[in-house]
Amino acid sequence: MKILLASQSPRRKELLTSLGFDFDVVKIDCEEILPENIKIENAAAYLSELKANAFRKLEQDEVLLTADTVVAIDNQILGKPRDEADAKNMLQKLSGKTHQVYTGITIKTLNKTITETDVADVELEEISEEEIDFYVKNYKPFDKAGSYGIQEWLGMAKITKMNGSYYTIMGLPTHLVYKILKEI
Repeated sequence: MKILLASQSPRRKELLTSLGFDFDVVKIDCEEILPENIKIENAAAYLSELKANAFRKLEQDEVLLTADTVVAIDNQILGKPRDEADAKNMLQKLSGKTHQVYTGITIKTLNKTITETDVADVELEEISEEEIDFYVKNYKPFDKAGSYGIQEWLGMAKITKMNGSYYTIMGLPTHLVYKILKEI
């Protein structure tokens, strides 16, 4: 089987490589708009499947992998920040609280589509304005849901507790991907 990873994320590429899979990276142009009133726990899976369905028809020997990650706090989804001010605002919302990270994956073949979501709870200690400024200026988290990467300074310095997979928080629930790809 030829695996196609539909993600420009360097983290997802690194994780899939680390799992031992050979793959090609493909690009999908898809407007990622959530329906109104979607349940937060369904949003990442919805977006992942939306991307998979926007891709061309697969060949018999191809497997497409798409993924999407959303951060949620206080019944609000935090996607990727629009700009520096939005990133800082998101980090202020997360400061000193526990939030959820949902990563949805879709694995699609010519005849089958499997979509699953994994969730992790993440507790952050208080983040000062100076620390937020430092993080946004130095790490530019504009391509990350919730405006942070667990593998970067903010994750190392401010995450006090997690319940769930580190890799789900990073953007790819590797245990689910491995299991499903091995079964196909």
